[in-house]
Amino acid sequence: MTLSFTLFDTAIGRCAIAWRGRCVVRLQLPEDNDAKTRARVLQRHPAAREAAPPRQIAQVLNAVATLLRGTPSDLSFIMIDMEGLPIFHRHVYQAARAIPFGAAVTYGELARQAGVPGAARAVGQALARNPFAIIVPCHRVLAAGGKIGGFSANGGAATKLRLLAIEGYKIGPAKSLEKWLRENHAPSLFDSPASADV
Repeated sequence: MTLSFTLFDTAIGRCAIAWRGRCVVRLQLPEDNDAKTRARVLQRHPAAREAAPPRQIAQVLNAVATLLRGTPSDLSFIMIDMEGLPIFHRHVYQAARAIPFGAAVTYGELARQAGVPGAARAVGQALARNPFAIIVPCHRVLAAGGKIGGFSANGGAATKLRLLAIEGYKIGPAKSLEKWLRENHAPSLFDSPASADV
């Protein structure tokens, strides 16, 4: 199946998305200019061809752009292609997708939620290789003690802070996700049947 990509406008600049069929293969945050963003996609996916997005992918672009304007947007409908990714990364990405808009957790907590307590460093390494920026919201994962932690996208920690600010998150000690869900009267997303289907 053909691997395609396109660039699209957001409040933080022109992002890129690569897809195969109805599944997102990569969501690339903006580089310094379009040429660099395009080159980053082609570096990872040299066979990708630039194309107009089909309807399902256009819906993804709209949802991501909405979220990047600071409006909560449910991205759980987006299908991501994790074929070829290590099983550990798949578990981490699935757990990270459950972190709600405006919330943040620590690497240690995400490790526990992914079923690998004590693997905070490995979780950080998996998130550094996250090919689905925003869809897998690695910007919502902080170091212990409210420290920002790393971020591998262009701009590093400053970009991470900007994404958190867009969502209205105030930097400080990250709350337990379970505590955040209780305070906001939300069901635990980690207990849903979908989270076990990794």
